Amino acid sequence: MDIIRKGRDGFMKKSLTIRIFLTTIVLVLVGGAGFALFGTKKAATQYQTEQVTKGTLIVTVTGSGTVSSVNNTQVSTQATGVVAKRYVKDGDRVKTGDKIMEIELDLEGKQVASQALASYQSAKNNVDSAQAGMYSMQSAMFTNWDAFMKIAQNGSYQYEDGSPNNINRSLPEFHIANDNWLAAEAKYKLQQNVVNQAQTSLNSSWLAYQKASSTVYAPISGTISGLALQEGSVITSNASSQTSNTSNTKIANVKTDATPVVSISLTEIDVPKIAIGNRATIMLDSYPDKTFTGKVVSIDTVGLVSSGVTTYPTVIKLDTDTTTILPNMSVSANIITATKQDVLLVPTNSIQGDLGALYVRIMKNGNIVQKTVETGLASDTQTEILSGITEGEVVVTSIIDSAATAKTTSTTSPFSMFGGANRTSGAASRLAH
Repeated sequence: MDIIRKGRDGFMKKSLTIRIFLTTIVLVLVGGAGFALFGTKKAATQYQTEQVTKGTLIVTVTGSGTVSSVNNTQVSTQATGVVAKRYVKDGDRVKTGDKIMEIELDLEGKQVASQALASYQSAKNNVDSAQAGMYSMQSAMFTNWDAFMKIAQNGSYQYEDGSPNNINRSLPEFHIANDNWLAAEAKYKLQQNVVNQAQTSLNSSWLAYQKASSTVYAPISGTISGLALQEGSVITSNASSQTSNTSNTKIANVKTDATPVVSISLTEIDVPKIAIGNRATIMLDSYPDKTFTGKVVSIDTVGLVSSGVTTYPTVIKLDTDTTTILPNMSVSANIITATKQDVLLVPTNSIQGDLGALYVRIMKNGNIVQKTVETGLASDTQTEILSGITEGEVVVTSIIDSAATAKTTSTTSPFSMFGGANRTSGAASRLAH
């Protein structure tokens, strides 16, 4: 009896386990089907809007570049040796020709300076010689002029009332005197040009001598900067060419009083939109919190071509001078090409096109209404509305609607809660036993 009772109890437990297992499977299948049927959810459509307003429309063209170095020049020398004395320091004001420093020349420096001095002396001798020749030719010109005047005023060539006797003035004697005077005058004028040329060569020789001499001079008037050499510093030759044993060594910079200018590059699409005199705002990477103003003073309409891309350098002169702006600083500029006040404005991205007609979408009482509009000027962010809508209306700038519906479908096995297909096979195997 115990054996029969135990067998019956085991059979009942197995029957209960089977019922629980089958009930679970049914619930999982029904739940999965329900999720598949009712898991479809309507995605909410969202609208970004903005109100139509009145304001000032500013149309600009943007470019980038650097601060130009045209307001600066280098102080340089060909002399080599040791700095013996400095006459100025950074921040000092100098005038053209002021002394910057004295250099105690080494042997190479003395040789270069001597050659430059010899060239200067030779040029000076040429000037003196050309002037002597000019004085001689001037004397010959006056002598021939005097001889001609005596013949011209002679009774044979002039009547008593002072009128010329053209018949006798056709004789060779008169023409010879006249030609001698004209030839002497032409030689004198030519010699004047020779003197001017010799003087120019003398000036050039003097400037070359200054470059090689022991004294360094300021090339222009302005403010000294970048003077790093101290008394006792050694200046050596930087010449690398085998054909020349001289080179310029940079000593310092001189900044003039002119206001800074910036040079930016514009594309071939933007350059036709700007003109000389257009106002501009300038931002420097070095001073992100400051904005400078200026105007366009030059446009290179020929342009530069690099790697098949054409750009047009455009120069903007700043309105005010400032010592904080240094050459070669990176800048970006917005050139104002048009300005219009008290106009209806909408975001540019709210304008839509359909078969040549332009329209905007208006949000009204929770509904979208499409209205045809006429536009005017436009910038990258705003567009002028001439007609079609009024101030205060709300336009749709964008619609966020990834899909009309969002469906979620389960691909998980209904048996996964029991450990997958292998787990189920194991359970069935146990039931079979």
